[in-house]
Amino acid sequence: MSSPIEGSEKHDDHSAYAPKWVRDARSHETPKTAEGEFPQQARAHRPLDPTFAREPQRAWRARAEGELPEGDEEPRMPRSLDPRFLRDPPRAPRALGRLAVAGGLIIAASVGAAIALFATGKLPSESNKLLGLSIVSRPAGDTLKMLEQPAVPATQPAPTDPRAISEDSSRVAAVRSATERAPTIRGMTDNEIRFGISAAFTGSAKELGHQMKLGIETAFNLINDSGGIHRRQLRLVAADDGYEPMRAAETMNELYEKQQVFGFVGNVGTPTAVVALPYALERRTLFFGAFTGAGLLRRDPPDRYVFNYRASYAEETDAVVRYLVKMRGLRPEQIAVFAQQDAYGDSGFAGVAKAMRALRGGNEGAILRLDYKRNTLDVDDAVARLRAHKIPIKAIVMVGAYRSCAKFIEKTRDVYPGMIYTNVSFVGSTSLADELMLLGPRYANGVIVTQVVPAVDSYASAILKYKTALAKYFPGVLPDYVSLEGYVAGSLLLEGLKRAGRQLDTEKLVEALETVRDFDMGLGAPISFGPTEHQGSHKVWGTQLNEYGRYQAIDLE
Repeated sequence: MSSPIEGSEKHDDHSAYAPKWVRDARSHETPKTAEGEFPQQARAHRPLDPTFAREPQRAWRARAEGELPEGDEEPRMPRSLDPRFLRDPPRAPRALGRLAVAGGLIIAASVGAAIALFATGKLPSESNKLLGLSIVSRPAGDTLKMLEQPAVPATQPAPTDPRAISEDSSRVAAVRSATERAPTIRGMTDNEIRFGISAAFTGSAKELGHQMKLGIETAFNLINDSGGIHRRQLRLVAADDGYEPMRAAETMNELYEKQQVFGFVGNVGTPTAVVALPYALERRTLFFGAFTGAGLLRRDPPDRYVFNYRASYAEETDAVVRYLVKMRGLRPEQIAVFAQQDAYGDSGFAGVAKAMRALRGGNEGAILRLDYKRNTLDVDDAVARLRAHKIPIKAIVMVGAYRSCAKFIEKTRDVYPGMIYTNVSFVGSTSLADELMLLGPRYANGVIVTQVVPAVDSYASAILKYKTALAKYFPGVLPDYVSLEGYVAGSLLLEGLKRAGRQLDTEKLVEALETVRDFDMGLGAPISFGPTEHQGSHKVWGTQLNEYGRYQAIDLE
């Protein structure tokens, strides 16, 4: 609507905007004033009506219509009759107001629908961003999806209504259950599974660690070249414990905490296992195929996370004592034990004692034990005690490392030329043969070593496959009994991984391994595990060195 003061070209009748008393005065022939002028009394100041202050829109509407509110006896007007106070103020655009109301309703409905979708976990990622919710995800099997919520500003009070808190918690729980994946598995990604081995790579038993690692890596490389296990490559991480228990505690922690290995395979040694085994069990981590026949890894019933491929030392020494008595015609009292002064030596000696009890009708009798300290070549005390023994000894069952055993043979061969020397498999057959051949053929000839795998020069299917893979991945490296055992242990672990499936964890792997029954690898003896049987093989093979330092198979029974 145009203003009365816009210009002389617009001849609007301003009386229509005037109060009633002004119009009445004009109707009584009040002298006309010039256009744009107003009577003097119109400029008089009048008190402001409170109603006008409280209801400005109504007051303006009443004045715009040229009437006073019903019941008013006297005109109520502003402080002046300036046309700017009398003109009709612009009314609120009703169309825009309706649009604003409709828009508000639409926005409220959209937010309500979004919250409903949020609560059911079906909110798209873009909507999540609009609501301030951020979900950080990484590849499956590698890391856990983490749910993040925006921080509450410091000025915003925390909710105090328990129902509101409960509803918020329920919503978060619903989203978490709908969007989170399985927790990240230690030592495993979408593309890789890492295992650790703690063994001696320096010191007097270093060849055992190197050969065991070599055999496991041969099995891993073979499966990796064919695509891995469920599209994951296998990797072995090694740590040197020097065949010392104190260092084994450090290497186990390094492999588990720093390298984040899935489990342990092929750890070497009994004294180190005394420390390593409890560490793994406390963390419910797989401890598979250790290169030891000690009884502490063979409890009854078996520890859930401990699996052995090989026969025990007790089984090896029992087999060789029976061989000496039944096949070589010796009396039990003519057999002595040369043993390492630790858990390894104790385990081998216990096997001999058990065999003696069986042969003597429950009485093991007195057994001569000749000790030496681990990681040393100090065998002089053992030699002196052998010489001082009154009953002639004709056979020595040796439970030691290859260098110490070679040193003992060197110092006693000339004194006892007809002595029969036998060793358990842990000695390291190839390394022992090399050490003895350096001394001369007569030191090697006739030395017996019990084995937990077939002879490496055989043509058994598993042996041929092992030799082919070894030549492919480690050209120039000769087959060895220890690396063959590592290869067999690694292959058994891979079989369990295949059976466990793509969605892998330690518990599933344990359950899968316990399903391995009468598994034929081509070794001449089937492998079996079960809930009450965590030792795959109980077979003991016999081998004997000739004057050329080569092992030949012998029948122990």
